[in-house]
Amino acid sequence: MTDSLAHVKSDVIACARCQRLVHWREQVAVEKRAAYRDEAYWGKPVPGFGDGRARLVVVGLAPAAHGGNRTGRIFTGDRSGDWLYRAMYRAGFASQATSTHCDDGLHLIDAYVTAAVRCAPPGNRPESEERRACAPFLDRELALLTQRRVVVALGGFAAESVAGSLGLRPRPQFAHGAEAALPDGGRLLCSYHPSQQNTFTGRLTEPMFDAIFTRARALLGES
Repeated sequence: MTDSLAHVKSDVIACARCQRLVHWREQVAVEKRAAYRDEAYWGKPVPGFGDGRARLVVVGLAPAAHGGNRTGRIFTGDRSGDWLYRAMYRAGFASQATSTHCDDGLHLIDAYVTAAVRCAPPGNRPESEERRACAPFLDRELALLTQRRVVVALGGFAAESVAGSLGLRPRPQFAHGAEAALPDGGRLLCSYHPSQQNTFTGRLTEPMFDAIFTRARALLGES
């Protein structure tokens, strides 16, 4: 059977390989956060989404417990997503600057957003075997996104996952704004993750984050 992004999506949603993550995502979906107590949580693995002919691919860490694990779409309904889609909108990669739920009208322009791990992990910390279990999904997506030219990795965990998927040797040292050539001729661009830990402390500012997507746009213009 020929692989496709639709097949990856269905395989992601059906996955139950990591019992710790299955237990946690389902527990969160039952207990809920008080602000969302009247909402039905997704409570399953969260697939990537976007333009199948995207030249830009954004890779995050994992769904947020009360973000993607609630809404069913990566970086949707949480503050990290607020930062991401504002920056992508300003750079022309998203149709709107907000993303609150799956049917809010957002669509990505020449871009695809995914994650290294597809289930919300306790404490936002996936274990190494959980990353390995999820790696084939990212491998398949990156192989199927044949027009991709730039990969933006949000955080060191995502950068390491992308490097592993694309066979980047030696692995680049992670830093905000660091770049590396990919074996297929594309470019890896690293950014701090827009987590509250980084944005509340000022480690990542909106101008810093905008600069990543401005650089991505420039790289695409050169390709």
